[in-house]
Amino acid sequence: MSESAVRLGEAGELLISGVLDYRSGPGLRKQGQALIASSTAAALVLDCSAVEKSSSVGLSLLLAFMRDAAAAGKAVSIRALPEDMREIAEVSGLTELLAQP
Repeated sequence: MSESAVRLGEAGELLISGVLDYRSGPGLRKQGQALIASSTAAALVLDCSAVEKSSSVGLSLLLAFMRDAAAAGKAVSIRALPEDMREIAEVSGLTELLAQP
């Protein structure tokens, strides 16, 4: 498994990768919050295509990043939500909130 990371892509993408769990979550939260605040893009895409595995922490991170983007006045969408995160969203009643365009 690779190291978890979050970084800004070229076109307003927040690229999230690795394993999202209680060990990686706090650091990713801080990094993502800072990246969103520093981004000059009018819209952000939370790209989860490189997420290997996620607990409910990953879903919590997405929701926090969505709040950060909204607070910064940026539109946000989610790309490539992994199946494990999709299942947690269904159980939690968050499917519509995380709906992909």
